[in-house]
Amino acid sequence: MSRTRAYSQDTLDIQKRYFDIMQELVDAKKIPGSLAGFCEVYGIDRRHWYAQRADNGRGYFEVSWLVPLIKYFGVSANWLMLGTGKKFKR
Repeated sequence: MSRTRAYSQDTLDIQKRYFDIMQELVDAKKIPGSLAGFCEVYGIDRRHWYAQRADNGRGYFEVSWLVPLIKYFGVSANWLMLGTGKKFKR
């Protein structure tokens, strides 16, 4: 079990954008299958993913979770990391 972690405000903002865009992609049916399938394909422990989404103070969040969104789903790294520019690069 992960202990609660004191994330910086920047990390909390990145997490919020990450989970917001994930929900947007799910709602638009751009994530094939399910969130569990997404986690499996991209090597994310789904228990950690769901726990982190439920409590952003959990210590599970990893930068590697951002990579598939940037690499395969066209999410802008600038928007995801900095909150500037357009959400999608395509």
